[in-house]
Amino acid sequence: MAASFAEPPVTDLVRVDVVALGRTVRVIATGEIDSSSSPVFERHLDGVLEGSLDELVIDLCAVTFLDSAGLCVLASVHRRARERQVPMRVLASSRAVVRPLQITGLWRLLGAEQVDPRTGDQSVA
Repeated sequence: MAASFAEPPVTDLVRVDVVALGRTVRVIATGEIDSSSSPVFERHLDGVLEGSLDELVIDLCAVTFLDSAGLCVLASVHRRARERQVPMRVLASSRAVVRPLQITGLWRLLGAEQVDPRTGDQSVA
């Protein structure tokens, strides 16, 4: 059974939904992740990592903009997940997310996966 927890958005730039299915938690971001909205994104991810989970999935398929602040959040969360031995997956579909991850080397570090935005299936990059 899936449970969804959503807080009212603190900023109009990003919406973050947290969906738990058993001990796998999917954090779904929608909108723009920049210096003003990244604290909202980070707060949700921190909250998830405080709990007991088997896998963290960060779904960025609906993100339309990702800057260095968002990249820093992803790198920081990756480090904390590794410390807790929690496998983490990052899903992306748009060039606005894929390209910054690739340029910075985070694509490889995070083991990010490019997915088809229509089906959610992993696509060939």
